Amino acid sequence: MTTHALPSPDAAAPDDPAQLLEVFKALANPVRLQLLQWLREPERHFPVEEGIADPDEVGVCVSHIQAKTGLAQSTVSAYMASLQRAGLVRATRVGKWTHYRRDEQRIAQLVDVLGRSL
Repeated sequence: MTTHALPSPDAAAPDDPAQLLEVFKALANPVRLQLLQWLREPERHFPVEEGIADPDEVGVCVSHIQAKTGLAQSTVSAYMASLQRAGLVRATRVGKWTHYRRDEQRIAQLVDVLGRSL
């Protein structure tokens, strides 16, 4: 099994107003918000036994996210790309599959910035 971290977009500083706007836009969609919540505890929400990689290490495969949401693969991919642009998740390729996991460090930075600026 070969894993490759996908290049992440140039992440602006968490306190950059444009970056905060990306976060708010990503979280304004109820499905994207639910996805981020599910990814907080991947073993609880996704079929770990069917996964080809450790969900804590590399994340959850798009196909498992698609199955849980019942949405089209293209919709799930677009939602995950939005969360990635906002700096909330990281993508990793495992073979031909893309896996996503939360970026806990980045989320903590954003929570800190929000606590100090709002």
